[in-house]
Amino acid sequence: MNGKKGSVEIDIPPPNKAKQPEDGNKSGFQGFPCKAWIWSAWEFCKDDVDRVIFSFKVGLAVLLVSLLILLRGAYEIFGTNIIWSIITVAIMFEYTVGETFNRGFNRALGSLLAAILAIAVGELAQLTGRIAEPIIIGLSIFLIGAITSFVKLWPPLVPYEHGFRIIIFTYCFIIVSGYRMGNPIRTSMDRLYSIAIGGFVAAFVNVLVFPMWAGEQLHEELVNSFNSLADSLEECVKKYLEDEELNQAEFSEKVMDEFPDEPAYRKCRTTLNSSAKLESLADASKWEPPHGRFRNFFYPWSEYVKVGAVLRYCAYEVMALHGVLHSEIQAPYNLRIAFQSEIQDAANQAAELVRSLGKDIRNMKRSLKTSLLNRVHSSTERLQRVIDMHSYLLTPHYDLPDNSSNPVPKLSHVLPTTPYDFLDQDDDVCSTNHEKSSNHLTQNLTESYYEMMRKQSRRLNSWPSSEVDPFEKGGGFRIGILPQMRAVKSTAALSLTTFTSLLIEFVVRLDHLVEAVDELSKMAKFKHEDL
Repeated sequence: MNGKKGSVEIDIPPPNKAKQPEDGNKSGFQGFPCKAWIWSAWEFCKDDVDRVIFSFKVGLAVLLVSLLILLRGAYEIFGTNIIWSIITVAIMFEYTVGETFNRGFNRALGSLLAAILAIAVGELAQLTGRIAEPIIIGLSIFLIGAITSFVKLWPPLVPYEHGFRIIIFTYCFIIVSGYRMGNPIRTSMDRLYSIAIGGFVAAFVNVLVFPMWAGEQLHEELVNSFNSLADSLEECVKKYLEDEELNQAEFSEKVMDEFPDEPAYRKCRTTLNSSAKLESLADASKWEPPHGRFRNFFYPWSEYVKVGAVLRYCAYEVMALHGVLHSEIQAPYNLRIAFQSEIQDAANQAAELVRSLGKDIRNMKRSLKTSLLNRVHSSTERLQRVIDMHSYLLTPHYDLPDNSSNPVPKLSHVLPTTPYDFLDQDDDVCSTNHEKSSNHLTQNLTESYYEMMRKQSRRLNSWPSSEVDPFEKGGGFRIGILPQMRAVKSTAALSLTTFTSLLIEFVVRLDHLVEAVDELSKMAKFKHEDL
């Protein structure tokens, strides 16, 4: 295109100049790979010290079992079969006490059933003669492997999947070694007592040396989810009411679940993804004996999972609020700030209730939430009345003048303080106040509203986005832009309506959360404490 009108000339720098810094950085990075790895491992350990403790506990358990082989006296008693104790410790030892007991139960039951089947089939195969014996053993191995692999996929038996694997492994080992050695009963007994020694050592170390209880972790995980949800709600409302233009370009460049500058948002996302973790911890907690604060037998761990499900039900609304916060079309700041007092009050009351519920679970106390619920419902009803009373601001038929520079006054100044004052007012007085507030609002709207509408229209009517203002294009105002501007105004106003509706829906869902926490406190026998 050289020499033609409209051609573009691009200067490309030489490749050797651009590669020199890269090579230097690359050589510098390769010079300290070990230092970077050590620093990463150190940060990983600092994030959770229990990981280091767990690693040392596993090493200690394996060392204790290995002494039965390293010490001559113990080796003469147990022999080489003690190697199965080391394997048992490595397989059975888990992060929490409950998971260790669960693994131990699966391993013990699977080994016992496999030994019984191996002894029965081995004795039966010996009676058939030397020719039919290997055929029967091979057929039994095929049937045991196929049946156990099929049964472990059945949903009710999925928690015992490890036990079915042990059955296959143990059965094949005993039946084959018994065929060659000619004594399957002796082989089975040696295997069982070796597994028993390894299981005892693993349980002993895990319970007595810095025990990590799954019940405690489940308890703390649920409490942290309450606090994370409250923080995320307050942060979302605070950002929405800030006097700044929301950055829609950031949202278009990032995925919905990636906002590095919003840590509370990531906590809320973690709450939504905590279903599998809570269920896993609840299943492990059922295997633990009474301990610490959880001294009741048959403690209702499943209720923690139910409360977590209701909490995620509320968290969905917070995620939707974040979606409105980062949407492309936003209500102008003057319109958002007009409802600031009511929105902020409803959000603060809701967050306070969520934190109070989490505090009750942390302290294992049962307290009445009647007063908190009443305040939350009162603030929500006030927000609903404000939206209904000033709904004309959210319709496209209400045109705003562009000759004022003062912000819209807070709507709380023209409303009664409580619902009862609102009901006691005379109809004429309400009509007069409504008329005065309307005139006052009409006279105090700013040019920023139309400025926002121009930006929204420019973004909707150009692809890629153009810097030319549609009001100035062609040297005058285009007639066709008026209907589009009205549509943009309506959509921007609906953004505020959507945000407040989601906030109200969040408050409604809090009733279910209060009921779930109350049911947990009853079944767990929390200490009763009146407000």
